[in-house]
Amino acid sequence: MNIPPPMRSSANPSPVRRPASIRRTTSIDVIWTEGPMGPRTMEGRARDIIARGADGGDDIIRAEASMTAQISNDRAITAISADPAPAGLAKLVGERGGGHLRMVLREAVPQLIAEASPLYLLLDDISGTSLVSSWALSQWEADWLDRMIELMPPEQLAKFQDREGVCWGFRPGSSALQDRSQMTDTPMADGFELRNPADPGGWHAFPEHDGLSFRRARRIDVWREHDGSVGIEASFQDSAARREGGRAALHEYIVRASIDPVTHCIDSLEPEPRVLPFGECPGAIPNAKRLIGTPLPQIRESVLDQLRGPQGCTHLNDALRALAEVPKLLESLDEALACPA
Repeated sequence: MNIPPPMRSSANPSPVRRPASIRRTTSIDVIWTEGPMGPRTMEGRARDIIARGADGGDDIIRAEASMTAQISNDRAITAISADPAPAGLAKLVGERGGGHLRMVLREAVPQLIAEASPLYLLLDDISGTSLVSSWALSQWEADWLDRMIELMPPEQLAKFQDREGVCWGFRPGSSALQDRSQMTDTPMADGFELRNPADPGGWHAFPEHDGLSFRRARRIDVWREHDGSVGIEASFQDSAARREGGRAALHEYIVRASIDPVTHCIDSLEPEPRVLPFGECPGAIPNAKRLIGTPLPQIRESVLDQLRGPQGCTHLNDALRALAEVPKLLESLDEALACPA
């Protein structure tokens, strides 16, 4: 079987914002304050910013949010705070990262979903970040994979050892199930700098850390074309600090889409893989086209229904699910542009 090499080409830095657009950026930075065998601290930051353009006045901040969470080795939330702090946040303490946590979020903080708050995306990303962030060890220790396995609690280790069918990359017969050299021997991609010097306001400020750390970062740009149609470009990256400086990337996708301006149904969808751990991972892309025609407010449920397990890529699914809040972002953009500067 002829398997292509893993994709290793980041698209960073982020593009300069379009005039008359809205951009959501979120990041979760993970640090180990007690060493790699200890618990993790997650620092989340998020911002929605509207760019009026050169003739339209200053940028407008739609919303900002931050979050700090303490996570144990078994992915349980031991403490959490947020600004603004929603009612129900304390209900997350004791819950573990995973699909169940997302169900708890819907019950504990429904107002964040209704408001399309950027804080909700930070809380939703606890699940994926708690699972993937131990990969940061790969940039600091030669035997990182063995150490990562050592850190896993029994239940997580059992799932790691029986990954068949978890996603497209681990579908039955995949080389990724037998050949771990794609992860251990193939040089990882440079993650590069997310911030574009030509657009210094394009990202919120990141926390600065020395040493072992991990970051999940997202960007969602939304704008109206001259004909009234709605354009979307989103990016998703998992990266870690390198011992020698700079960042290495593990996952990176760009998703370009257009939606009907009235129904908010997806008219076109073009995921672009940039960095993925295994050569077979991009094979999940064609299945994502099943979502064309889906109303964006329903995309979270549609991704689970149509791209579950080996039908999809876990990380592409995460990038797609985040588009559910685009209609609210578009509403805020239209309101801002309708008001004089």
